[in-house]
Amino acid sequence: MYERKIPLEMSCGMVVIMETIGGKWKPCLIYNISKGIRRPGELQRCSPGASRRVLNQQLNELEQSGIVRKVIYAEMPPRVEYYLTEKGHSLLPVIATMEAWGARFIEEKEPVAATPLLQ
Repeated sequence: MYERKIPLEMSCGMVVIMETIGGKWKPCLIYNISKGIRRPGELQRCSPGASRRVLNQQLNELEQSGIVRKVIYAEMPPRVEYYLTEKGHSLLPVIATMEAWGARFIEEKEPVAATPLLQ
C-alpha cells in the first residue's frame, strides 16, 4: 500500500474534504449510491469512463473513510452492495452543491465532448 512521505496536516477543513471526496469518481459514486445504485456493476455502468479497478479502489477508500458501508451477502455467487453511512449522508448537501454548480457552469460554457459523470 502507498505510504506518504510527507504526512498530511489534517487541521484544515479543505484538506479533510479533499482527502475524503477528492478524486475523479468519488463524488459521482456518493451521488449514485444516494440515488439507489448500489451494486458494483451498476456503478460501473453509471461511470463508463472509469475502469472497474479505479472504481473499486475509490469505493475502498470511501469505505475506509467511513462514507460508505460494503455489504457482502452470503449467497452464490456472492452479491455486494454499497450503502451510505450517516457520515456519507452528511456529505449529500456538498455533493448537491457541486452538482448544481456544474449544471450552471455547463450553461455558461460550450460543453466539450465528455461523458456524463452523474446519471
